[in-house]
Amino acid sequence: MTDDRPVSIAERFSAAVGDVSDADLAGPELLPVRLSRACARMLGVDAAGLSVLDSSGRRVPLGASSDAAEVAERLQFTAGSGPCQTAQEHREPVFAVSADLHRRWPTFASLLAERTPFRAVVALPLGETLAGRGALDLFFADETAVTGLDVFEAMAVGDLVTSALGEAAVWSPWSPDGGPAWLHGPVSRRRSAVWEAIGRLSLALDTGAAAALDLLRAAAWSADRSVDDLASDVVSGRLDPTTLHPGAADPPR
Repeated sequence: MTDDRPVSIAERFSAAVGDVSDADLAGPELLPVRLSRACARMLGVDAAGLSVLDSSGRRVPLGASSDAAEVAERLQFTAGSGPCQTAQEHREPVFAVSADLHRRWPTFASLLAERTPFRAVVALPLGETLAGRGALDLFFADETAVTGLDVFEAMAVGDLVTSALGEAAVWSPWSPDGGPAWLHGPVSRRRSAVWEAIGRLSLALDTGAAAALDLLRAAAWSADRSVDDLASDVVSGRLDPTTLHPGAADPPR
């Protein structure tokens, strides 16, 4: 006897997560990557990414469904504003095709068009997690595809993502660095170099954290690089933080 009952969104999402069977994504710290891939597959978008805005206002990427989606997040962080941050701060969905991106976030829009195939973004706020205000970014190479997104289903998937992260925080072993393992995946660790670089800049230039981040962003923009890449050079010692002073020469590319 066949079961003709409709398959629920939760069941479909669970199946989509189960289909992400790559052996190199099995670790608990890569849960956000698996969830992002399941979101992209289930919602029929080109890519998806997860991030949180913590209590101190720092934007922390958790994972993405593709390399291009990771790049898009770094570009948004380098620009200092964008649809995902807006969704996190105002707790409202943001729908932005190319014209909207260029009107509201021109720096990010230009970087996105130059460095990725994406031409539209839908950013959905997630429920509060112990790490902060979450958001799910959905990326589109064809901006006309945004109108085909089932918004109710996307919001429901966002709730399921929040639940999955919450359950993992309760039932999975925590990282030695504090918090659930999914808070310390590869992209999160990469972003941590930014906070260390800000500390070094603040000390070297006798400036506040916000001003130090602004300097990093300005230097990254002038060098055609991401803030994450530039911060890594500062932390490793390849770049002298005093060269990022407004009056100094441009940092090496």
